[in-house]
Amino acid sequence: MNAEKTADISQTQPLHDLHNRWPEAESVEDFRHNLAAVHARIAAACGRVGRDPASVRLLPVSKTKPEASIRLAHAAGCRLLGENKPQEAFRKWEATQDLHDLQWSVIGHLQTNKAKLVARFATEFQALDSLRVAEALERRLQAEGRALDVFVQVNTSGEASKYGLHPDDVPAFLRALPGFPALRVRGLMTLALFSAEAERVRQCFVLLRNLRDQLRQDAPADISLDELSMGMSGDFEIAIEEGATVVRVGQAIFGARALPDSHYWPTAQDDGADS
Repeated sequence: MNAEKTADISQTQPLHDLHNRWPEAESVEDFRHNLAAVHARIAAACGRVGRDPASVRLLPVSKTKPEASIRLAHAAGCRLLGENKPQEAFRKWEATQDLHDLQWSVIGHLQTNKAKLVARFATEFQALDSLRVAEALERRLQAEGRALDVFVQVNTSGEASKYGLHPDDVPAFLRALPGFPALRVRGLMTLALFSAEAERVRQCFVLLRNLRDQLRQDAPADISLDELSMGMSGDFEIAIEEGATVVRVGQAIFGARALPDSHYWPTAQDDGADS
């Protein structure tokens, strides 16, 4: 990265403290407007580091939002939605069976007893961080005759309360995953620090990118590490500057949630990953 680009990205700030900046999307036009605004932010972030905006996939996150909002988002063009809690995602999947092209990505922590739900309906699971969950998903997926795209979640913040593997544990974990053929590993996922300090947030994304680059050297043949899922409504521009290929954006598309982001931020006692 050249000096000019470094100077540009040093100005990018997280927006976690601006909970009320996103009004509720209440019409198809609202969703189209919000999606266009997010895509413009993606393009601008890509421009600062010389990336093609087409290299970044936007994953709209509908957690806590009602079925009516999901239908409006679908009408505005959303075809893959992210949800944190498997039970909530499953209910929404059941309620929208008439939307035949709508697919679901589960992005929050998964307990083994909920693996049967994810195996039944999800297209993607972004929070794989234990072999017990891998085993439960494999068993259920085999029974369903399905496969599932997965991302390995890594704890890059160093917070004991956060889900995800310690970076040092990822190589051995990846070496075990070819034993689960129904799980198609696509890349790594992380949650940055919930902080208004841009450099501390950025370092979480840098760590994941560097880890991915190192792991690529010795990854098993069936393991793909092309994808980096990192960044949410408040920090996805920083994530893109550091190599994100998937950004998980909820509030900037659907509107602010009932409580500030800090209420939803995941801990080891919670089931979700914020967006």
